[in-house]
Amino acid sequence: MRAIFMAASALALSLQLAGCGSSEEAAVVAKAPAGPRIVLGAADTVEWQDVSAEIATVDQAQVMARIPGILTSLSVKEGDMVAKGQAIGRIVDSQLGYQSGAYGAQAAAAQAQAAQAAAELQRVKFLHDNGVYAKARLEQAQAGAAAAYAQVRAAQAQQAAVGAVAGQGVIVAPASGRVLRADVPAGSPVAPGMPIAVITAGPTIVRLELPESLAGKVHAGSRVTAPGLSEGRVVKVYPSVMAGKVTADVDMPGIDNSLIGRRVAAKVETGMRKALLVPASYVTTRYGIDYVTVLAKDGSAADVPVQTAPSGEAGKVEVLSGANAGDTLIGATGK
Repeated sequence: MRAIFMAASALALSLQLAGCGSSEEAAVVAKAPAGPRIVLGAADTVEWQDVSAEIATVDQAQVMARIPGILTSLSVKEGDMVAKGQAIGRIVDSQLGYQSGAYGAQAAAAQAQAAQAAAELQRVKFLHDNGVYAKARLEQAQAGAAAAYAQVRAAQAQQAAVGAVAGQGVIVAPASGRVLRADVPAGSPVAPGMPIAVITAGPTIVRLELPESLAGKVHAGSRVTAPGLSEGRVVKVYPSVMAGKVTADVDMPGIDNSLIGRRVAAKVETGMRKALLVPASYVTTRYGIDYVTVLAKDGSAADVPVQTAPSGEAGKVEVLSGANAGDTLIGATGK
């Protein structure tokens, strides 16, 4: 009897344990994942390309020497603001002073000769009027006086020309802007065409350097973003390729123009493409790995590791791998 009772007890205990295990398994299978659901599908998104960019101005004006001589003064330095037409330096050629003096002496001599010719003309005219000289003598005196006055005018013109050349020694800012370079020290000899300073001209822009493979994808109106700067748009694409690069100008409000020539990283819009976009709330990160919850056909759910990347859509990320189009994703509640 005792053996039969123990066997019956063992059988009852085993049936209870089996029933408990079946209940737990059924609970796991029947449990529905909570949270919102979306079906992952390919959508159109903007394609961005990383490019190199530089803070620049529409143009740069070079201040060049117009005459040879010595740079006696330069009143600006890098970073100074100048106005168009402002005198910022002077070049002096000592030879012009000697030439001006020589032409001045010639003008004085010509004036003395002209005065003598005028007096001679008056005397001859008086004698001609009184019948002493013939008309030919009067005409000769008139021609001599005219030639003397012509010599005076020629000498004065030469002296004025030397003065005009000397006036070109004044260095004038060709445009309003900021001085970028002024690296020729005062006292240095300069030659015509030698750059003395470089001044910014025009508004401040962001200048892109694009690989020539993007020449047909970037056009006026393409969006451009840069870290720390507002979004801008391409206003001009230059129609030339230099060293495999295409240049484009971007109008971007709020640019700090205190450092012209500063290099920045930028992204330019190059068209549209298909991508798997998912709201960022559907992605969880654990120990540096991104996961999404995928709903299986049997109603169960599993956390799948995925590779993601930022997208141009606000609040969304792009799934690069780990999940496929058509998968049902479950978002975490409370996000």
